[in-house]
Amino acid sequence: MKKIDYEKNVETISTGLPAGIKTFIPIALIVIIGIIVLSGISSTYYTVEPEEKAIVLRLGKVKSVESSGLHFKLPFGIDRIIKIKTERVFKEEFGFKTTSSKGGRTSYDNSSRLDESLMLTGDLNVCEIEWIVQYKVDDPIKYLFSIKDPVSSIRDVSEAVTRKIIGNENVTDVLTTKRDSLQKIIQTELQKTIKKYDIGVSIDLYKFQNVKPPRTVEASFNAVNKAKQEQKTMLEKAQKEYNDIIPSASGESNRAIKEAEGYAMNRVNVAQGEANRFLSLLNEYKKYPELTRTRLYLETMEKIYPRMKDIIIVDGESSKSGVTPLLPLQGFDGGEK
Repeated sequence: MKKIDYEKNVETISTGLPAGIKTFIPIALIVIIGIIVLSGISSTYYTVEPEEKAIVLRLGKVKSVESSGLHFKLPFGIDRIIKIKTERVFKEEFGFKTTSSKGGRTSYDNSSRLDESLMLTGDLNVCEIEWIVQYKVDDPIKYLFSIKDPVSSIRDVSEAVTRKIIGNENVTDVLTTKRDSLQKIIQTELQKTIKKYDIGVSIDLYKFQNVKPPRTVEASFNAVNKAKQEQKTMLEKAQKEYNDIIPSASGESNRAIKEAEGYAMNRVNVAQGEANRFLSLLNEYKKYPELTRTRLYLETMEKIYPRMKDIIIVDGESSKSGVTPLLPLQGFDGGEK
């Protein structure tokens, strides 16, 4: 193999050049070669952060997906590295935009995004809805290569699903009572649709940022809503009074009914007892009429005499001559004489 005389070739190339240039050419070649060598060495390794995954492309074809840490690759563009943040939650804003200034303050702007926020409801009314979608990258290869612009696709699908769900609802329900349930319905539908596209992302959160009527009718809507709130308050107050009064009245009614039933039962029992006693006496009277008559008379007198202060007895003989003297019978039973 023929040996190349480097100094001779340099001298031949530099023939006819000034002396300074002849000295500079070997130094420049050494510097260029050194830069190329250092560049090659520096391009043989790369670092992947903990929240990232790196896709290694060798001559444009996916070779591997690497996790966090220090890795090596072929230099001079043979291997190309694309890093995707798979552990970070990304956020897309709809109907508004927030920007952070140098001082750390966040500014809010929704003036130029009515084309996103205006929604037509099922009862042909219009409302403004601002919302956010948070998502994560599950499969970095699908995220990069299955679709041209995954972020735009997520935005388009989110807007389409939101308009579809809101378009089936009443404007009053959207603005008041069904906000929480609608967020869950839209998130579920959005996740199903994104899964069909198979772009390697999953929806973490769908949330309404602001739901309000259009600005031109906002004051009127607020007045109507205030009236409805007052109506609701009055109904709740009336219901509270109803709950306080009706149970008490019902209790009084039940007590009165129970007392009446008890009184009626007592009267029936007393009457039944009297009837049974009378029938018993009747049977005795039928058997022994004179004896029973005398017994009834004596028992009756027993009840009457203790209640009398003075007793006058008139018999057949005394009725001719006069009244029998007064008998002080009070002392006979231990009372006052």
